[in-house]
Amino acid sequence: MAIDKELLEILVCPKCKGDLVITPEEDGIVCDACKLKYPIKEDIPIMLVDEAIHMD
Repeated sequence: MAIDKELLEILVCPKCKGDLVITPEEDGIVCDACKLKYPIKEDIPIMLVDEAIHMD
């Protein structure tokens, strides 16, 4: 089961409130403005800035 598309539409980056896009692998949600990837674990996005992965 993948992340609910309706949920993805209402989620924003907790750091900058910007738009998020799901990765092609559907293993995370990315904020292009902050260059952060929020992981998805067991179909639940972990929307904590401290848990985000910095993308180079």
